[in-house]
Amino acid sequence: MPKTKSDSLFKLIKSLKKSEKRYFKLHTLGESNGENKKFVKLFDQIDQQIAFDEDLILENSPEIKPEQLSNIKAHLYKRILQSLRQYHVAKVPDIEIREVIDFAEILYNRCLYGQCVKVLQKAKKKARKYDYLELLLEIYKLEKKVLTHTVAKDNQERVNTLVKEVQEVNNRINNINTYTNLAAQLNAFYLRAGFIRNQKDYQKIRKYVKSCLPDYNEEFLSLNEKLHLYDLLVGYYFFIQDFEQGYNYAKKWVAVLDASRELIASRLDMYIKGINSLMIAQYKLYMYHEFVDTHKKLKSIRTMSHLELNENIQVKLFKYNYVHEFNRYFMRGDFKLGVARFNKIKNNLEEYITRLNRHSRVIMYYKIACMFFGNDNHREALSWINKIINEEDIDLREDIHSFARILNLICHYELGNNDVIEYYIRSTYRFLLKKDDLHSFQKYILNFLKKLNRVSSEEELIKQFEGLREQLIPLTHNRYEKRAFIYFDIISWLESKIQQKPIQSIVKEKAQKIIEPTAVIA
Repeated sequence: MPKTKSDSLFKLIKSLKKSEKRYFKLHTLGESNGENKKFVKLFDQIDQQIAFDEDLILENSPEIKPEQLSNIKAHLYKRILQSLRQYHVAKVPDIEIREVIDFAEILYNRCLYGQCVKVLQKAKKKARKYDYLELLLEIYKLEKKVLTHTVAKDNQERVNTLVKEVQEVNNRINNINTYTNLAAQLNAFYLRAGFIRNQKDYQKIRKYVKSCLPDYNEEFLSLNEKLHLYDLLVGYYFFIQDFEQGYNYAKKWVAVLDASRELIASRLDMYIKGINSLMIAQYKLYMYHEFVDTHKKLKSIRTMSHLELNENIQVKLFKYNYVHEFNRYFMRGDFKLGVARFNKIKNNLEEYITRLNRHSRVIMYYKIACMFFGNDNHREALSWINKIINEEDIDLREDIHSFARILNLICHYELGNNDVIEYYIRSTYRFLLKKDDLHSFQKYILNFLKKLNRVSSEEELIKQFEGLREQLIPLTHNRYEKRAFIYFDIISWLESKIQQKPIQSIVKEKAQKIIEPTAVIA
C-alpha cells in the first residue's frame, strides 16, 4: 500500500499556478547545488502524482535516502512558501509592507538609524494608505526604538506625535476587535441554528449584541472600522430576519469600497462578502432589478484589472455566482430554465461543490433540490435532499436540516410513495422535537400529510389543501413562524394543487405582478 503519512506538501504543490511553479523552479535552480537539485526533483515527482505516494518517490529517486525524505520534504515546503512570498510581494500590499519593515529592522540592527527612519516612513505611508493598522503598530514600535538612539531638537515633539498616533491606532484596533468578536459569535449561533426561531432566541441575541456593542458615530469611523461594523450589523439583522435594515447596512458596506476603488484589491474578500450580503437582502425583499444590477457587479470582479484571484477568492466567486443565479430563477419562477442551466454546468458544479465547506455545501444542495422541486422533478429533488439528510453533522444549520425533512416528505407524497410517508412523518417528528424546532408550521404540515392517506376523493383532497393553506397564511405575518417561508414556498405549492397547475405557473404569476414583463433573464 502507498504511504499516506503527510500530504501537506502534495496539497501545497497542487495548489500552485503554472506561473508560480515556473518562478519557484527558476528561483531554486538559480542557486545551483546538490541539495537544490534534490528539491527540484522531489517537486517534479510530487507535481506529476495524482495521489501522494512516498514509496514511488523513493523508488524513482535513489539519491534520496528514506531517512532523508522527511527533512527534504520539510525544507521543500518552506522553500515553496518563501518563493510564493517573493512572487506575490509586489501584488499584495501587506506582504510588501512587511518586507519593508524587515528591511528597517536589518538597518536598525546595524545602527543605521537614519536609513532605518527613511525606510519606516515609506512603510508608514503605504500602511496608512491601505489602513493596515496592525502593521502601523509594528512600524511605530520600531520607530520608538530608533528615537531612543537619536538626539534632535524635535525629539520631544516627535515622541508626543508618535504616542498620540499609537493611541489612535490602538483605539481603532480595539473597535474592530469588538466588531469582529461579536460577528464571530453571531456567526457561530447562525451556523448551528439558522435564523432565530422564537422570542427566547430574539431576546438572547438582542441582549448580547446590545451589551457588547460600544457607542459609535459612523461619521468618525475609519474605513476598516466601518467595514467590520457593517459586517456585524448585516449579520445581526439577517439573523433576526430584519432584512430591510440588513439591506441598508449592506448597501453602505459596498458603497464604502466603491468610493475607494484603489482599496478594493486589498479588501477583495470583504468587497465580495459585502456584495453577497447586499444580494441576499435584495433577494429576500424581492428587489429584482437591483438584484440583477448587483449580480452584474459581482460577475464583473473577474474582469477587474490588478486583482489577485487566489483560490479562496475563486471558490467564493463560484459559490456566490451560482447561488445567486439560482436565486434569480427562484424570484421569477423560471424553474425549468434553472434546471436546464444546472444540467449544463452540472459537471463543473459538482467538482466545485467538493471544494466548499460543509455549510456552503448544505445550502447549495438545498437550492438545487428546491429548483428541481419547482420543476416538478421530485425524484431528482429527493436525491439532493438526501445529501443533506445524510450529512454527518446535523448540528450544522439545524434549520435547513429541519426543512429538508419537510421537503423530503412532500416529495415522497408527490411520487406516490404512501407506504413510506408514515415512517418519515414519525422520523421527522422525532428530529424536530430533538432540535426544538417543532413549531406551528411543522405541526400543520405533519398533521396534514398524516390525513392524506385517508382521503378518498379528489374533492376532499382539494379541501385538505385549502384547509392547510388557510392555516399557514396567518403564519406568514408571524415574526417567528414566517422564517419557514424563507426556505420553501409551500403556499405556492398548495395553490398549485388547489388550482391543478404546475407550481412554476403559480410562482411566475406572482412574480409578474411585481416584476415588469420586460425584465427578462439574460
